[in-house]
Amino acid sequence: MGIMNSFINDIFEKLTAEVSKLARYNKKHTISSRGIQTTVRLVLPGELAKHVVSEGTKSVTKFTSAAE
Repeated sequence: MGIMNSFINDIFEKLTAEVSKLARYNKKHTISSRGIQTTVRLVLPGELAKHVVSEGTKSVTKFTSAAE
């Protein structure tokens, strides 16, 4: 379990560093779901990125429909 926790923390750090660079490059003060999606595609390899984007899109859709 400790190894999985370290793995997830490492991926999270990589994603946050990259999305931060992307926001700075685009001179934005906020991070959008689109920015996170782009970052996931840059950081994670092929099929894994597709699955993550798909699950993330489902989560955002579910959250926004529940908030209305």
